[in-house]
Amino acid sequence: MNKGFTPYIIFQRLRRFCVLLKKERSGSCITGFTLIEMVTAVAIFAVLTATLTGFFVSAVQSQQKTLASQELIDNISYNLEYLSRAMRMAKKDIDGDCITATNNYQATRSGAGIKFKNYQDNCQEFFVEGGKLKETKNGITNDLTPPNLEIVSFSITGSESWGQGQDTQPKIILLVEARGKSQKPETQPLIKIQTMISQRNLNVTY
Repeated sequence: MNKGFTPYIIFQRLRRFCVLLKKERSGSCITGFTLIEMVTAVAIFAVLTATLTGFFVSAVQSQQKTLASQELIDNISYNLEYLSRAMRMAKKDIDGDCITATNNYQATRSGAGIKFKNYQDNCQEFFVEGGKLKETKNGITNDLTPPNLEIVSFSITGSESWGQGQDTQPKIILLVEARGKSQKPETQPLIKIQTMISQRNLNVTY
């Protein structure tokens, strides 16, 4: 039987420790805690508490960043799907009522926007202004992105296939860089998404 932790052995060790420190009073050994022991115990407890608190705070911040990133991705994915569907269904502007005649799309606002005639023969434009993705349709402009999302950059390429004379199918390459808006740095994720859109209607000569 291991007697290293029996009450008798513990008592004997405490008594021997007290004798060695010469802490005897009235013929009996003082078995209480000394000031040094109390300070040491408090210091160890403080270190452990600070360590555990740090782990907890780090875990909470990581969860907040993950949730913010997921919300940002969901918002951007939804908007890109809306843009893709609208631009995929675009029609060639034969008469030039919306954009340059016989073109499929037209870049606007120094490359920060794109304009086209949609499948309902309405003039439609997507563009970025003031860090927000916006849409103009039937003369009405609406914000597409929520207030807690900022569009850092919005670039459009592929214009070499938008004209009438090209034999290639019209395509658009969108590169979007977005960031979450928050007072806390850990909830300000930054993502970049690129997608390519091909017009559904064939690019035939009229």
